[in-house]
Amino acid sequence: MDDPTRVEWREWGREAFDEAADADVPLLLSLTATWCDHCHEMDAETYAEPRIAAHVNDSFVPIRVDVDRYPRVRDRYNMGGFPSTVFLAPDGSVLTGAGYLGPDGMRQVLDSVRTMWDTKGSGAGRIPRPLREDNPPAGELSGDVEVAMLGQLTEAYDETAGGWGQQPKFPLPDALEFALKRDQQMALRSFDAVSANLLDEYDGGFYRFATDRDWTGLQHEKLLDSNGALVRAFANAYLHTGKDEYRQPAERTIEYLTTTLWNDDVDAFANSQAPGDDDAHGLDATDRADADEPPVDDGVFAGSNALAIEGLLTYYAYTDNERARRYAERALETLRSDLVDDGVVSHALERPDIDDGTDAAPLLIDQARTLSALTTVTSTLDTNVLEEATGVADVTIEELHDGESFLDGPTTAVGLLDRPLRPLDANVTFAGALLELSVLTGEDRYREYARETLEAFGGASDRFGVQIARYATTTARLLEGPLVIRVGTDPGTDLHRAALRLADHEKIVVPNADDLEAGSARVELGDDVSDAAQTPQALSERVQSLLE
Repeated sequence: MDDPTRVEWREWGREAFDEAADADVPLLLSLTATWCDHCHEMDAETYAEPRIAAHVNDSFVPIRVDVDRYPRVRDRYNMGGFPSTVFLAPDGSVLTGAGYLGPDGMRQVLDSVRTMWDTKGSGAGRIPRPLREDNPPAGELSGDVEVAMLGQLTEAYDETAGGWGQQPKFPLPDALEFALKRDQQMALRSFDAVSANLLDEYDGGFYRFATDRDWTGLQHEKLLDSNGALVRAFANAYLHTGKDEYRQPAERTIEYLTTTLWNDDVDAFANSQAPGDDDAHGLDATDRADADEPPVDDGVFAGSNALAIEGLLTYYAYTDNERARRYAERALETLRSDLVDDGVVSHALERPDIDDGTDAAPLLIDQARTLSALTTVTSTLDTNVLEEATGVADVTIEELHDGESFLDGPTTAVGLLDRPLRPLDANVTFAGALLELSVLTGEDRYREYARETLEAFGGASDRFGVQIARYATTTARLLEGPLVIRVGTDPGTDLHRAALRLADHEKIVVPNADDLEAGSARVELGDDVSDAAQTPQALSERVQSLLE
């Protein structure tokens, strides 16, 4: 991102914190993103103002961090959105923080922080609550988790506009998928609201969110990770309904991902597209074609590429769409060859050398999303990646398992990165992937790690919001089964393709099952096991019989 500011930004690392300690001054941490319009506005209107820039340069050590490239810094210092403007003591503790600040607001805050620092020094610093309370409240798993989440969704459901919550309105793909199996009417009305309001009808792809309850106030940035997850969700809605109104948004988004967000230089998906000129999004097709194309951040990140691969292969599983398969395979090859090494997933294809303690260590969210992608690849496309999937799982367990759950990364770094953080969403994603890996490999230890991880957060499960619906989905799959279809053929046969399209999206399909005769399949649900089937029709009958 071009920097129009007059601020002398440092990079995150030991050097900047040592400089602040030696000078006995606070640090100003600016968290930004390439796709963030308000970040660009704050640069142009606030940090470019000469007197503000001079004050910052003279009285603080300013640090600029891109939140996509350094997620561990983001997760510890995020003030609720971007930009985040955070003032730190040299030990990394938080003096105060805000979001967007205009020139007048920034002047007031700078003066206030200087007064605070002159009066109290580092004693004014505080540690955010998630970093003070290391261990989450544990609890036993039961069917109550699923019931409680359905209750949360029902209570938060917007009968008028669709979706959940009042404002802002996010698409919430995990909630869509949870509701799809448990209250399909509520789910489909929310799918309809998301596609009607957030899908870019001209270029394809989903906008990030809407600020208002009626889905107005669109924020026009498009992020790879949310679009990958929404391709998966809409593909799953198509599986349940067979209706083109759910298939088409997924297909349009795949077209967007494989054109606008495709980085042909490295055969992978780019990270995001900025909003561009908001007025352009309201133009008709002819005028829109003449408008400037919003800029794309070509950065390639493992976790978001893994989500895109999973979304494309989910769509391919139900449609045989060759474009989805082909681009998923190309991105998968880059992921495997350039971003995964002996089970350790690198966060980005190229990243500057910044000391955030993650250059040679796994990050939980990247490990979890990559493992989830590899289990999807195993079920749909290629069983040869299973060994690599177990390598990713084993490294994550060895390096990041602590107590009963997983840390987000190493605890040897500057600032608050030296404090353990156990992110719920990444733990749940990893638990879900471990459950699938257990079924695919037959190794119960992965299932036990999944159970242990979910139990580590179980004491608070009745308070989880709809954003964490995947916790309830994964808990239900763990306690109830899940439904497993084992196929004694390679991926791509008629029997395998039929298996992918039977039952619901929470099943697990195991191709090349060792204990089956070639050309046959069977269904398992808990202790119930069907007779073998040799045809798609017979397999469908076995599934229906076991689910009745």
